[in-house]
Amino acid sequence: MADPKGFMTTPRQEWPRRPVEQRVRDWDEVYVPGALLPIISKQADRCMDCGIPFCHQACPLGNLIPEWNDLVSREDWRTASDRLHATNNFPEFTGRLCPAPCEAGCVLAINQPAVTIKNVECAIADRAWEEGFTPPRPPERLSGKTVAVIGSGPTGLAAAQQLTRAGHTVAVYEKDDRIGGLMRYGIPAFKMEKRHLERRIEQMRTEGTKFRTSTAVGRDVSATELRSRYDAVVIATGATAWRELPVPGRALNGIHQAMEYLPLANRVCEGDLEVSPLSAAGKHVVIVGGGDTGADCLGTAVREGAASVTQLDIYAQPGAERDEDSEPWPTYPKIYRLSAAHEEARDLRTAPAADADARLFAASTLRFEGDERGNVRSLHLVEVDERRLPVPGTGRTLPADLVLLALGFSGPDQEDGLIEQLGLALQPRGTIARDDGFATNVPGVFAAGDAARGQSLIVWAIAEGRAVAAAVDRYLTGSSRLPAPIAPTDRPMVA
Repeated sequence: MADPKGFMTTPRQEWPRRPVEQRVRDWDEVYVPGALLPIISKQADRCMDCGIPFCHQACPLGNLIPEWNDLVSREDWRTASDRLHATNNFPEFTGRLCPAPCEAGCVLAINQPAVTIKNVECAIADRAWEEGFTPPRPPERLSGKTVAVIGSGPTGLAAAQQLTRAGHTVAVYEKDDRIGGLMRYGIPAFKMEKRHLERRIEQMRTEGTKFRTSTAVGRDVSATELRSRYDAVVIATGATAWRELPVPGRALNGIHQAMEYLPLANRVCEGDLEVSPLSAAGKHVVIVGGGDTGADCLGTAVREGAASVTQLDIYAQPGAERDEDSEPWPTYPKIYRLSAAHEEARDLRTAPAADADARLFAASTLRFEGDERGNVRSLHLVEVDERRLPVPGTGRTLPADLVLLALGFSGPDQEDGLIEQLGLALQPRGTIARDDGFATNVPGVFAAGDAARGQSLIVWAIAEGRAVAAAVDRYLTGSSRLPAPIAPTDRPMVA
């Protein structure tokens, strides 16, 4: 390490965000442009270069974090980029979107604020693009084998890039009109501007990956036909079957799934629409669900000019520090976190009656009520205890002109016919069944990412893409030199 005392002399300093009043007027990323590089070398100096770096275990990609921390502290950006890209195809994505389980596993985090690993990663990735350290890497020779990848989210793109670089001819099939999956239409631009995505897609095109947009496998093209045309197929469609809220009044107008709402806002940013048909402008908005998708809806509704926005979380408000008994280091703890969207809602007082920022904790929805035209007008809720049972006398009503359901996803969507046409076996929870080599019950068909693992993080998605690529390469050629960072059975560290 460049500074053996850095972790003792340098306090943690994160990438500063733009002022709330400024950033809610646009859709640009929330961080101050250019403010990361002046601080990042000193932040990388805080890495202890510990003997057993648990950040490796906490990150499913196996990122070589102490190595590139040391290189950044010495401002050797080219080598840092090489070490970072050795384990991660898309560090500019994870550096912006990942909740950083690596930081929870940082040895320094035992008794101090962790190293800003996520910020260092993002700085390396951005500097690599600026300096031209990430040129396209087309294969030296082609294998003559063909692979279809269904889905263009982080899993599908990682698998496609790895297989293309290994010499196979790869085509990515995407049901939407643009490549990117959830990163394109689910993640708001204020979390990751789409130019980062476009840059990688162009790199992949130059390397030889083919893209087929507006093509839903199972509807626009038969899944069995696709299987017959390619030597192998990778299913990376994600977990898009959203969970419902079966309470009285659910059928009222104005109650929508988060993934009906967010794509429309993203299409406005893409220039496809002038105004979203589900715009929150002037409306009282209630978001049911306390996760990241709910926070994305919150930040979007604030930018659209909602009259008020409240987010309901069925869990009790967590504490500011990890519970060492139930969630000891180095596991990822459930603690109170203030995302950019929650900071905006707090400062703008979008929900004056909320417990903290815009959130009501330990809150469960009882029913919706509407007007004579069938439009939702209010949401009735009740507080719940640790067993999620209603607490008597705690009922309350919130005004609601727009309700957004952000309750997570149960598995891949089965309505397009892909699973039925191929005859794929499913797990009891609705995900695609696979063996230890990512192979399904159909020869030559592999499954990876949220479609098989279930709803997870972007780092797990990319790790699945890299691992399934190695499995497919081995199936096609008999052996593989591609890295396989995880097995299908691997799971995040828990107590």
